[in-house]
Amino acid sequence: MKRTSWIPAIISLVLIAGCAPGSTKDTEVINEIEKDEEVATTIIPSLQISKDYYRTLLPYAPSKSRGLVVSNVYSKYDIKEVESGLLRLSQRTFSADDYLFQEGQMLDTATLRSWLKRKEEGDLGLNPVLPGGEITAELAKTNPIYLAHIVEQNYMVKTKDNTIKLGGVSIGLAMNSVYYYKVGDYGPYEQPIPQATIEEQGKKMAAEIIKRMRAMEGLENVPITVGLFKQEDRNSIVPGTYFAYSVADEGKALGDWNKLNEEYVIFPQPPSEVKYRKASDSFKNFKQDVEEYFSNYTSIIGTGFYQEDQIKKLTIDIPIQFYGSAELIGFTQYMTGLVMEHFPASLEVEVSVTSINGPEAVVIKKADAKEPYVHIYD
Repeated sequence: MKRTSWIPAIISLVLIAGCAPGSTKDTEVINEIEKDEEVATTIIPSLQISKDYYRTLLPYAPSKSRGLVVSNVYSKYDIKEVESGLLRLSQRTFSADDYLFQEGQMLDTATLRSWLKRKEEGDLGLNPVLPGGEITAELAKTNPIYLAHIVEQNYMVKTKDNTIKLGGVSIGLAMNSVYYYKVGDYGPYEQPIPQATIEEQGKKMAAEIIKRMRAMEGLENVPITVGLFKQEDRNSIVPGTYFAYSVADEGKALGDWNKLNEEYVIFPQPPSEVKYRKASDSFKNFKQDVEEYFSNYTSIIGTGFYQEDQIKKLTIDIPIQFYGSAELIGFTQYMTGLVMEHFPASLEVEVSVTSINGPEAVVIKKADAKEPYVHIYD
């Protein structure tokens, strides 16, 4: 169990050492978003570990809807991506150099639950009404649950008088691609939802959500980015992705919608998949060389992240039968050389070696880095 907690700690320390500028002190400011009567002092970390990450305000303020995503989103892969993907999307509007991150403080659990309900007379439900109050196969086609979850993220800015204020908000709408339902005691049944319908309903709901948020105190004039996220089905081993976004400028409604082209792909892929062939061939050659050295594994799985049809990151999981430290060290050294040999310099690669005891080693090759980061867990 103790091994698990070391992964983020070690990686974070290395990134700080590698990316941080000269040492400076953290900054204490007043947080204007706090709604309590007492004045809240907030710390701005002096170091930004990477241009890809926002600095996060301390002490850390959990989301006002904390925990709701776990019950609303199907898989652990989508739970992670609906939030991390929104962080990535937000940088198109809110630069990580100029904005600070804070989890959503404006939309609480009660608000989100009321919005995620089916529409009934006089309430705020965004999902379609269910005539008669009971689902049928026909109603599953015409009146499914489209919207599964809403993610809120806040982006803060520092002012000249040593305070921070809300500078922007990002909203992620997790849309179902499959509606799961029961008819009486039978089921669950599955009703796929076409992409065109997901997009149509998502844009319609986004416009209504912006309208409601503009009526809330503190949100009348801040820019708001809204992303549409398509969940994968419950059995998928890759997450869904954001496929469209729009920005409501200060005090305004949503502007034009922009398409996003992101995708997660499992490797190896069939040879017929031309778009993935080059990366898949590199992965296959890496896998074959690993198997020649070390056959005590169950499977080697790669997950590629694509943007605009170009692979940006490859994550590889290698489960092994662990026998001893010397064997692990030898294997990790050999495998690190294979990473540098088989994959292009421009590709970010992360390899995790695990056993029944937990994580054993990690190798991280950043894009265009001359040397990888390697760690073997004690």
